Amino acid sequence: MTEAAAGEIRYSSRVGYAVVGAATLGSGLTLLDGTVVNVALRTIGDDLDAGMAELQWINNGYLLTMASLILLGGSLGDRFGRRFIFVVGTVWFALASLLCGLAPNAELLIVARLLQGIGAALLTPGSLAMIQGAFTPLDRARAIGAWSGLGGIAAALGPFLGGVLIDYASWRWIFLINLPLAAATVLVTLRAVPETRDPEFSKSFDVAGAFLAAAALGGTTYALIEWGQRGALAAGIAGVVAGVAFVVVEARSPHPMMPLELFRTRLFSAANAMTLLVYAALGAVFFFLVLQLQTVAGYGALAAGVATLPVTIAMLFLAARFGALGSRIGPRIPMTAGPLLMAVGLLMMLAIDSTTSYWRDVLPGLSVFGIGLAMMVAPLTATVLAAAPDRHAGVASGINNAVARTGSLLAVAALPLAVGLSGTDYEDPVAFDDGFRLATIICAGLLAAGGLVSWLTIRNPGPVAVVTAPAPERQ
Repeated sequence: MTEAAAGEIRYSSRVGYAVVGAATLGSGLTLLDGTVVNVALRTIGDDLDAGMAELQWINNGYLLTMASLILLGGSLGDRFGRRFIFVVGTVWFALASLLCGLAPNAELLIVARLLQGIGAALLTPGSLAMIQGAFTPLDRARAIGAWSGLGGIAAALGPFLGGVLIDYASWRWIFLINLPLAAATVLVTLRAVPETRDPEFSKSFDVAGAFLAAAALGGTTYALIEWGQRGALAAGIAGVVAGVAFVVVEARSPHPMMPLELFRTRLFSAANAMTLLVYAALGAVFFFLVLQLQTVAGYGALAAGVATLPVTIAMLFLAARFGALGSRIGPRIPMTAGPLLMAVGLLMMLAIDSTTSYWRDVLPGLSVFGIGLAMMVAPLTATVLAAAPDRHAGVASGINNAVARTGSLLAVAALPLAVGLSGTDYEDPVAFDDGFRLATIICAGLLAAGGLVSWLTIRNPGPVAVVTAPAPERQ
């Protein structure tokens, strides 16, 4: 395929399916790794003699570099070609995954996870931008719906796949399995995806903005995880100062990696505010739930992974349908009802304890949660880029992804501290059960707040705008 084919591909064609497949494989790698690790945390902690803080870093190291650099990744794609940066990021991600799989201790695993997040920051914004640039305008919404649903399945399959690998092989294989998947992603991308870029993009890059974003998130995350330890307060103050400086630099830079003018659009700002709340809850839910099933309910890794299948099934069968519904009726109702259903599902899971019955206490709550997630994903994705110019596809996708990852990052860093969990409490059923219940209530509140924000601020655009606009990535 040549670059001339960009913007001309139809969804119902062999090439169209290949483009969606390549984008889904790539973004699916990052989403899979974002959830599969949760199932392995208990085993990794035992094997590498890690405490709660180290488990948080193993989870958050990946989110930290990804959230910090994903805006730069989108900018690089707009400048050098979205397909090219997507391929570079996929290869980087695969090599970092190899380092994760070979790490002999928790410290080196954390370093490898930080490197893995860099690769994810490069490939993630390109996955959506490739779809936006490849398909005809009338087919973009359908392609985005399929990509959203399939990508959500990759994230939901993480706990199940992780459980299989941990119980029948080793936790190291949750990283090593990325190598053949990355190879397939690169092959399909190079054969099927046309190259697209922003012809008006400046040759300058916002290095200062990237540094300040990393410093802001890094300092804040360190303060939350290591609270009470020496240097934590100073790191937190440095993080806040860096965050303020980041906004100032972006406002004054002639070529910012996060153009603040995008936030002047109410729809863009509102959708990103809702994203921050919802994905903060989403990231924390998967971190706490799988540990609750293993530590308190006594599930093995595989059983804990299989327990989350209702979310996978809901995404598989409903995400694309809700995407089509959002195109017809507008995003306001799905983006309001989805988070509220997720909150209800979470509250139903408060029944999970040492005497849990899966069919009575786990399945109903996860089913309701999964339906709410499927209802929300595609309309949210379509809304953010509907408010951004086409030429900012990579940047807008990067902003929404950065917001989502930042929400998850801060929630996983802050909630264990907020609910009183530390050290080896993840091995203590009584201590962890108390923490899980409080964390679940907090996450349900965040989801309800996200639904309220959508109801108050999201307005349905005209039908043409909904159908033709590209959309940002989810989680």
